[in-house]
Amino acid sequence: MVKKSNEENVIRHTCCPDGHDHSAGGISRRGFLQGVSSVALASAAITGLSWSAVSAAERKGDEMALKRRSLKVKPILVYSTPRRRHQTSWRSWGGIQTEQDASKEVTQIQRELSKLRAKADFPVEFLKPAGIKGVGDISKLNDLDMADVFLIYAAGGGMDTFAKLAERGKDIIFFCRHKSGPVYLWYEIISPRYLRQHTDTLALKGIDDGDVVIDSQDEILWRLRALCGLRNTMGTRIIAIGGPGAWAQPRGVVPELVRKKWQFDIQTVSYDDLGKLIKEARADQNAVKRAHEQASRYLKLRGTTLETERQFVDKCFLLEQVFRGIMKKADCQAITINGCMGTIIPIAETTACLTLSLLNDAGYLAFCESDFVVIPSGVLLANISGKPVFLNDPTYPHDGIITNAHCTAPRKMDGKKLEPARIMTHFESDYGAAPKVEMHKGQILTNIVPDFKAERWVGLIGEIVDAPFMDICRSQIDIRFPCDSKTLAERMPGFHWMICYGDYLREVGYACKKVGIELENLTA
Repeated sequence: MVKKSNEENVIRHTCCPDGHDHSAGGISRRGFLQGVSSVALASAAITGLSWSAVSAAERKGDEMALKRRSLKVKPILVYSTPRRRHQTSWRSWGGIQTEQDASKEVTQIQRELSKLRAKADFPVEFLKPAGIKGVGDISKLNDLDMADVFLIYAAGGGMDTFAKLAERGKDIIFFCRHKSGPVYLWYEIISPRYLRQHTDTLALKGIDDGDVVIDSQDEILWRLRALCGLRNTMGTRIIAIGGPGAWAQPRGVVPELVRKKWQFDIQTVSYDDLGKLIKEARADQNAVKRAHEQASRYLKLRGTTLETERQFVDKCFLLEQVFRGIMKKADCQAITINGCMGTIIPIAETTACLTLSLLNDAGYLAFCESDFVVIPSGVLLANISGKPVFLNDPTYPHDGIITNAHCTAPRKMDGKKLEPARIMTHFESDYGAAPKVEMHKGQILTNIVPDFKAERWVGLIGEIVDAPFMDICRSQIDIRFPCDSKTLAERMPGFHWMICYGDYLREVGYACKKVGIELENLTA
């Protein structure tokens, strides 16, 4: 029998399984060299950062936070105006048969969309509704390229018109009336003629039954919410302190997959450069003073108690200035830290837990562990909901309950008000500053469980039944879920979960299918 080395036999008592993600000292030379080329494919290094430039960017304000681009929607009424012919069928089903009918319908569409815009809790812009009768009219629409989504009101017309619009590569939602107005032709035939193309199975690429809405404005709204989230997630630029990682996965594989599937622009800042920035920030008396003042105001907030050394909190606020400045300098809203279980602690002389919590509360996307298995789900869920999200460690489900915990939870989980929090040490190191956020009982949650291959995510709706205080990561919740415990245990993939206040499972599933990920809903 070949005896394994001591390094291979070490059991590391952290939530990072192999040492690659939490401590530079735990990475073997062989493992490092194997990972260099693959990591480079998925990220670009930011170099030449200076504290003067980073600090100047940080002081400009928070224009980068809480910023989602508006989803632009083009409403298109497709109809026909048949002429009467003697002793033969001359018209198809539908209540829109004349130009006057179509004009009234466009006005009705405009009224409905105005109400929908007022109701939307996400940024959306409806372009001017237009009516077309066939392929020849499409060229008359001069704002199609501006749109992210075509909202097609399928009152009449032929499949060739739909096909021509689909060629433009936009997301499409079909709306058909049954009882909300004059009945539409495609209420009858959109499945057999268009979706199935006169066969027994779906025959189109990128369009299916989930893209068809009958009558309901709310059904339009949540689909647009999902697409807004997706549009804002694709191409996300994110800072990876210490480089991109993935929980217990080969180096570089998952970040490269994320770059391809989600088009993420991963910008790496080395720990050498971060250390220099922190050292320069400590020498900046104004920055140190501002961090102390910000910490003082924070600790005076209602529901906030200090149970660690005050110096750790001050240093977390100084680190926040550094992170904000780096993000603003790089023109992005997201950041993650590789090596947060060890590497950053001696450099920052605190933990990053509270810093990440503060950034999330300010509207940025800030994640620990640089785990790109789960980070895309967090970016998507935040862009759909407009709320902070909580990356966490799950446990084993039993008796309809699962415990989820981590030391970096946001306090402003509903996007508005702060939950009570005890500012304690980070559990594993018993050092630094980490919030124990007291999430309230009865809160409904969306839980997303991504897989390592970015092919099948699991989703379920849960309810907080307790916020215990066990010897585990500080922010901890017991969640009641509706499915059988054994089913959840057997079906949950990956490791880390992503959690958000509220129910956004439909939106996540709708967005996921657009990038080729199946969402298995265990709530149903």
